[in-house]
Amino acid sequence: MKKQVAIVEEILSANDRLAAQNRSQLDAAGVLGLNIMASPGAGKTSVILRTIQALAPHFRLGVVEGDTAPVTIDADKIISAGMPAVQINTGGQCHLDAVMLANALPQLPLADLDLLIVENVGNLICPAGFSLGTHRNVVIASVPEGDDKPYKYPNIYRGIDALILNKIDLLPYIEFDPDYFRRGITLLNPGVTFFELSCRTGQGFPAWAGWLRQQMEHHS
Repeated sequence: MKKQVAIVEEILSANDRLAAQNRSQLDAAGVLGLNIMASPGAGKTSVILRTIQALAPHFRLGVVEGDTAPVTIDADKIISAGMPAVQINTGGQCHLDAVMLANALPQLPLADLDLLIVENVGNLICPAGFSLGTHRNVVIASVPEGDDKPYKYPNIYRGIDALILNKIDLLPYIEFDPDYFRRGITLLNPGVTFFELSCRTGQGFPAWAGWLRQQMEHHS
């Protein structure tokens, strides 16, 4: 057991060192890095597409799409929206890591970007354990997933900078207690910033875009 623990610690230590190099590369280019994590179907790509609409044409975004299968569906959507994107196939792994992001960064025009959004693999467990080198971590939850996710998957919510509750247009139709959900988040992360969004109606996106602009201004 001790040997196994030592190997895991060594892997994470090496990952953290490369994550620091990734962050230095983003800093040198003046790019703010954003790591978005969520379960499958929470609406990560939809939020990113709406974010592009909210920030363009004043800010230029690049996107790294992580997926367990060799498909480019999400990256193609980003490119169709006019922003550069790179698709990472994790080969079945349930998360991105610093090595994967390091391989993706040279494929993006970092000197021309203001914001790099990394869409992590859809999973509420694995992505929490691997630093990428981004500056901000965001989790997207959605109303159809239920209000008990913070209580079932606590680790993903610790240490994040912002929490998005997506698909709030469905609140009248789905049993979901926003206060219970929020209490679960704040118990784990009292300082987290909350956003309630609807990709269908656009509700909440001005506040979300304003927060991103503020983060980019502080980073520059």
